[in-house]
Amino acid sequence: MSARELHLNAFLMGVGHHEAAWRHPRADPRALDEVAHFQHLARIAERGTFDSVFLADGVQIWGDVRHTAANRFEPITLLTAISQATERIGLIATASTGFSEPYNLARLFSSLDHISGGRAGWNIVTTAGDRSAQNFNREVNFDHAERYQRADEFLDVTTALWDSWEDDALVVDRESGVFADDAKVHEINHKGRFFSVRGPLNAVRAPQGRPLLVQAGSSEDGKEFASAWAEAVFTAHQAHGDATAFYADLKRRVTARGRDADDVKVLPGIVPVLGGTEAEARALAEELDGLIIPVRAVRQLTELIGVDLTDHPLDERLPEFPPVSQVNGAKSRFELVRDLARRERLTLRQLLGRLGGGRGHQVVAGTPEQIADHVELWFTTGAADGFNVMAPLLPSGLEDFVDHVVPLLRARGLFRTEYTGRTLREHYGLPRPVSRYAAASLI
Repeated sequence: MSARELHLNAFLMGVGHHEAAWRHPRADPRALDEVAHFQHLARIAERGTFDSVFLADGVQIWGDVRHTAANRFEPITLLTAISQATERIGLIATASTGFSEPYNLARLFSSLDHISGGRAGWNIVTTAGDRSAQNFNREVNFDHAERYQRADEFLDVTTALWDSWEDDALVVDRESGVFADDAKVHEINHKGRFFSVRGPLNAVRAPQGRPLLVQAGSSEDGKEFASAWAEAVFTAHQAHGDATAFYADLKRRVTARGRDADDVKVLPGIVPVLGGTEAEARALAEELDGLIIPVRAVRQLTELIGVDLTDHPLDERLPEFPPVSQVNGAKSRFELVRDLARRERLTLRQLLGRLGGGRGHQVVAGTPEQIADHVELWFTTGAADGFNVMAPLLPSGLEDFVDHVVPLLRARGLFRTEYTGRTLREHYGLPRPVSRYAAASLI
């Protein structure tokens, strides 16, 4: 094993990340209703000694229900079921700071961490878009900067709640009748702009102290937030140069906050389309793209970037996009799509094909050796600490990656051959945080 270890996360999305995956004969859309399907996927990833599996989430119907294979399950509930079918692999769920309360979310992730024996992770999102807000008593969403201000306070409250029980607060002395040392259970008494929370949490401290904190925004606000809180960052890049620039910028911001740059892992998304030959892989990619329903893809793109393209001719180049300052949605994804369309002078139809595999994440079609080469290049040249693996078809695409790419990465000394830890933090080489209240008592 090299001094630096590659990290792999399996992003599990229904029956595949390609937007037309459910139409392909190698996928079974009926599996979307089956917990056993997702347990099977997690066991495949665990066989490949992946650090974690990840379930995305939103608080609205995403895209066009006429043509979309919609998600069925809330992720923390589903990951709890997955935890009972696996032993080592980490379990990361998306939850929004925009449409949750810190106390409820702290309890949910604490429960998942306890039930799984220390394998929980939280993918922190702020949630863009007015349609989400309209499911929570608002007509419009908070603006971009305010969403991150709320998220920052949300994290301050949530981590305080996870710290509110010191590790040795439990006494469980039958003789004296003392169950817990109340001097080591703390009210947090938070009063801020967005939240007022007394505490303590009504759950003892979790096995990891707190879940692994993951963040998925790459805007300026997102990078500043990640530098303060994140321990892993899910990001999207099409070009190696953009990825290396993002990686260096984020690590610099982390260091400027007095944190160790190695304590924040950068994991770009990759959609590996595998074939026995490059021609076979490209044929599969073209077959999937041919199943895209243009009207649905245009609606999804419009929601993704906040620019209405529903009346734009499919075979004409994209119009000029508005300045990013006028965008109140996912700014980093808007910039990625804008730059891709400009750089390659794409028509709308061409852009839909480029985005159909992974919504802006890089799609790499090739043999296992070519995929392994790509992973190694990005890992060894300052573009990534690992990858968010987004199989275009599930389970077959994940099985192909585990059976044919992972052995090559192991043979090159880049990736583990077995788990050496039991918790998600141990997989990432991260220490277990000390309760802020216990640390304060030592001063």
